[in-house]
Amino acid sequence: MDRKLYLHNSLSGRKEEFVPLKEGKVSLYFCGPTVYADPHIGNFRPVVVFDLLRRVLEAIGYEVTAVSNYTDVDDKIIRRAKELGITERELSDSVIEDYRRLVEEVGSRQPSLTPRPTEMMQEIISYVGDLVEKGAAYVRDGDVYLRVRDIPHYGELSGNSVEELESGARIAPGEKKEDPLDFALWKRTEEGIRWESPWGMGRPGWHTECCVMIDSIFRDQGGLIDIHGGGFDLKFPHHENEIAQARAHNGNSLARYWVHNGFIDIRGEKMSKSLGNVVLMKDVIKEYGGLPFRLMVLGSHYRAPVCFAPETIGEAKKKMEQLRNARKRASILLQRMGVKEEEMSPILEDRILSPLLDDLGSPNALSALYLELKELNASLPKGDKEMILRAYRSLRGGMDVLGLVIHDPVLQEEDKGLFLAYDEARERKDYAESDRLRTLLMAKGLF
Repeated sequence: MDRKLYLHNSLSGRKEEFVPLKEGKVSLYFCGPTVYADPHIGNFRPVVVFDLLRRVLEAIGYEVTAVSNYTDVDDKIIRRAKELGITERELSDSVIEDYRRLVEEVGSRQPSLTPRPTEMMQEIISYVGDLVEKGAAYVRDGDVYLRVRDIPHYGELSGNSVEELESGARIAPGEKKEDPLDFALWKRTEEGIRWESPWGMGRPGWHTECCVMIDSIFRDQGGLIDIHGGGFDLKFPHHENEIAQARAHNGNSLARYWVHNGFIDIRGEKMSKSLGNVVLMKDVIKEYGGLPFRLMVLGSHYRAPVCFAPETIGEAKKKMEQLRNARKRASILLQRMGVKEEEMSPILEDRILSPLLDDLGSPNALSALYLELKELNASLPKGDKEMILRAYRSLRGGMDVLGLVIHDPVLQEEDKGLFLAYDEARERKDYAESDRLRTLLMAKGLF
């Protein structure tokens, strides 16, 4: 099978073969949360999507550096910390701790790096200073703005033209822009956490943080990475403005491939605070579990909407239990047959990997996974060790690349003895004893 990955590139508007900047290595960045409150399920679609992308890249042999930031400087953080009577740092640390736990609950791995603006402020100030020195940005009474009209191809990511944007642009009261299209790189402030800069006390604009993190972490690549991602809602203005800064600072588009995921809606309705239908991730995990949420998300192509409803996640929970139970039964049976742990290692079948290489086609990959499940369930009653082993390894490999990672029970010698005694009791039709032994095995979660 041709193990090349094809991705829909938002920058070009078409599906392209993925070719990395460095042979065998991939630099991946996706925008993380603003850490001021409990995250909702929409925050976790990119967590699943870009973890899947990372797993697929690794499955075909790439070494991936996956970076995702925590935005810990924001007006929302300042307001929320004030309400709670704590510092911005205390609030951010608390939310990040919960967020990291939820990331693992949905089967995703922690990024390789998780930079925070508060820890890179000198780099941010230096980057903004470079733009001022180049004439790409200007200072107005402690605020710093980027000159958008001077940026080549501005609007190419979102499909907007400068003329279209201009028709709806206004300068808000209190702003000191030269042009309505310009946006803030640095904001003077008297409230909340702030830093000394050449332009006075202030804090950075949101669009600048990710640019600086990428520029600093991947300086050896000239501040250009392979893949930048996030939700569709970040295309404009956030990602468009990131590209504008990168063009002004480094003369590049910040990333060669831009990947955007669709939204999660609630029974076909947009999730929003105004509609009162925001669903928190912690509540979903408490009621349904993290892996059923992941399975529900993977059931739709990453660029299509995901419908969250009790029916959809309920069905995902049922499927997850079927996968878990089949794996458990097969693992126990194989161990009882004397198969060693190293002989049970996962195999990734082409019929699961192939759709994933075609722009992360997770629905088709899941269809192939369910065929593996069907084959494993069919092999179990036959008791054919080789057939069960092949089906088990294939199912395990498919689940691993999709991030549906579970841990099968490992039998101890005592457990094997209980199973042997159970079988012997059944053979001699001592049903009272077999029931007793079955109860012991059930208590251990092995039956």
